[in-house]
Amino acid sequence: MNKCLVCAAPIDQFISFGKMPIANGFLKPEEFAKEYFFELRVGFCSQCAMVQLLEQPEREKMFHANYAFFSSTSKFMAEHFKEFAGFVKEKYLKSPDPLVVEIGSNDGIMLRNFANAGIRHLGIEPSENVAQVAMRNGIRTVCSFFDAELAKKIVFEHGQADAFLGANVMCHIPYLHSVAAGIKILLKPKGVLVFEDPYLGDIVQKTSYDQIYDEHAFYFSVASVSNLFAQHGMQVIDVLPQDVHGGSMRYVVAHQGAYSVTEAVEKQRKLEESLGLQRKETFDQLRRNIENSREKLVKLLKEVKRNGKRVVGYAATSKSTTVTNYCGITEELVEFISDTTPIKQGKYSPGTHIPVRPYDEFKKNYPDYALLFGWNHAKEIMSKEQDFVAPGGKWIVYVPEVKVL
Repeated sequence: MNKCLVCAAPIDQFISFGKMPIANGFLKPEEFAKEYFFELRVGFCSQCAMVQLLEQPEREKMFHANYAFFSSTSKFMAEHFKEFAGFVKEKYLKSPDPLVVEIGSNDGIMLRNFANAGIRHLGIEPSENVAQVAMRNGIRTVCSFFDAELAKKIVFEHGQADAFLGANVMCHIPYLHSVAAGIKILLKPKGVLVFEDPYLGDIVQKTSYDQIYDEHAFYFSVASVSNLFAQHGMQVIDVLPQDVHGGSMRYVVAHQGAYSVTEAVEKQRKLEESLGLQRKETFDQLRRNIENSREKLVKLLKEVKRNGKRVVGYAATSKSTTVTNYCGITEELVEFISDTTPIKQGKYSPGTHIPVRPYDEFKKNYPDYALLFGWNHAKEIMSKEQDFVAPGGKWIVYVPEVKVL
């Protein structure tokens, strides 16, 4: 039996998505034979309310010198991180010469807002290729994984931090206790941890099961985050729901007693109780909802194919890997996946090996239907794809339900 990574209590799985490849592991044909797979199993801990993967690949298989995700490719996310940085600057950078540290800083999309304001900053990014992009853009960056030892080194070289930030990265880290211990060392007495990740409540309400893949070791709620940081003498002092990534939560965490706790925290806790996020039965129902979603999507795609229509995938995302592999979607149902990221173009999707082609090929010969894998950016995508829709192009979506738009 697996043990919870947060509290070590026994934990049982509520779903297995079966054999799954590295979600961001887009590959060439000569790499097919050696492709890595693991079983994507998910469990719920009744003791501390943490939902988590029960098996995860080694971190070096997921974050490396050829990591295929650059945050700055999305203008919408650039605006979001500008707002995130503004929130931190306004509320928590009160000292004369503040220091901001960001974990998983990617290509520096967030930290450039601090750099441009002349604020001391340090990015921590383990993927060498994206860390180099950040450094070329003038963002001070360390190419490393964060833990207590690195925290001590940073304090020795730069002093303690006023703010430690994370955006869509804390949920990636299975060894969270080591990270929490490092944050405890790094932060000033009134320093804060501010991070946001996909929110468990949204996953349950929207059946957005494609949020579940190898990089996401945890699926957070206010209850589970509180239980984690309480073990390190820290507490959640504020929460702010976010629309990004299909529904995220921004958590503000501080040393115990350093700040008063906002009403928003208690309000969110009560909502979580009403959603059943601390009950095992909720996740048994989620499994049934996921199975039903798969059945409907496969049925729809086969029906479209029988009618002689073309379907192309839109956005070669990590999320798409979970959907295509779990649903058994191959090139027979989806002709190719269109993507604007050069490092993915000319490669094939993990596991199901659907070709990934440049966005120009989508525009050059519009399909009848586009399967929207990047649904969490739907507003941004659909606003720029009027030329696809005008002559009769239709979107296939599967979150929160399977339907044609």
